[in-house]
Amino acid sequence: MRLFMVIAILIFAMPMTGFGWAEGTNILLDPNLMCKKTRRLRGKLAEICRHDSALLKEIINGINLGFRECEFQFRNRRWNCTIQRKSMRKILMRDSRETGFVNAITAAGVTYAVTKACTMGQLVECSCDKSHMRRNGGQPQMVNAATAEAALERQQRQQLPLEEQQYQRRQRFLNNGSSLTDLGRNRKPGGKRGRRKFWDNIKFPQGEWEWGGCSDNVNFGLRHSRVFLDAKQRQRRSDLGTLVKLHNNNAGRLAIRDAMRLECKCHGLSGSCTVKTCWLKMPPFREVAARLRERYDSARKVALRNDGNSLMPEMPHTRQANKYQLVFADDSPDFCTANPKTGALGTQDRECNATSYGYDSCDHLCCSRGHKHRVVAEYTNCKCVFKWCCEVTCEKCLEHREVNTCL
Repeated sequence: MRLFMVIAILIFAMPMTGFGWAEGTNILLDPNLMCKKTRRLRGKLAEICRHDSALLKEIINGINLGFRECEFQFRNRRWNCTIQRKSMRKILMRDSRETGFVNAITAAGVTYAVTKACTMGQLVECSCDKSHMRRNGGQPQMVNAATAEAALERQQRQQLPLEEQQYQRRQRFLNNGSSLTDLGRNRKPGGKRGRRKFWDNIKFPQGEWEWGGCSDNVNFGLRHSRVFLDAKQRQRRSDLGTLVKLHNNNAGRLAIRDAMRLECKCHGLSGSCTVKTCWLKMPPFREVAARLRERYDSARKVALRNDGNSLMPEMPHTRQANKYQLVFADDSPDFCTANPKTGALGTQDRECNATSYGYDSCDHLCCSRGHKHRVVAEYTNCKCVFKWCCEVTCEKCLEHREVNTCL
């Protein structure tokens, strides 16, 4: 039920702009309705619908993964990313920073789920990423940090999609053309900041080693997340909401790619490391979600440029947002009190932490309204014992717990 509730929320989450809204949103976010309209679909989206039910399943898994992590990351905040239908529908009708995070985390979730399915061999059209493995006369080719980085750079240039190339060219133009902030800080326009390569965070081992193992095929996940989540948006006329959504979708996908890490295993007699084999692997999704939550906190407000095809900072002399940052166009509603018009549920009766100074503190979460304190009695599992084989038995113990809730 939870799975279908999430998809239903997403279906009704976009602004209602006539028939185009209903058709585009349903096709984009409900696989069942999408497959009923295959005659109207073209390209990769039509191929996925007609021939790839396994991939559709992983896309749905990714959307659910994103929403579960959204709930976890904001569980102690005034906006707790609730998936209650009426609330989330109202939230996603605005281009606020909350909407930006939801779009980014679901795009990241789809990328992660599809990439993981490739590695696990659950999709027939992809497998591990073997593009890093170079063979010379049937023998493994040894690499070092410099040659490995050069190989990764060549691969990224070859696999970079057309829209990403256009984005980079546009960003270089904008940075060179609006360099007041850079010049004021004695920086060269179009500098290194904002153009981070995904392997900058990878720590290559010293000496020589061999590409091997089963690298996560993140490029496959990136492409299909883009096809499914961006296809209908790219067919629409450029407007502020469309550009903001596409930007945040891409930021979520890049958060997966940039978090790739190198794992290595030693081979040799008696534990020696005669040969070291390394491969690229995604981190736990929670780590990616935490990074996106930090970018939510530092999201930048943007407006539409006069050309109608790109974003600009709303405040003058503000640095252009790079492709890794989240952006928004509408201010967030007040989540302290319930408001059915904005989707805010308020924080009344939310549990808070009386000893904390963070977002979960009673002073912050209760919006300075105060809180009530009570002691509740709960039965919990205790004195658990493992019995061979394979059973765990526990007793029930009565415990008293202090609870603080917002007024």
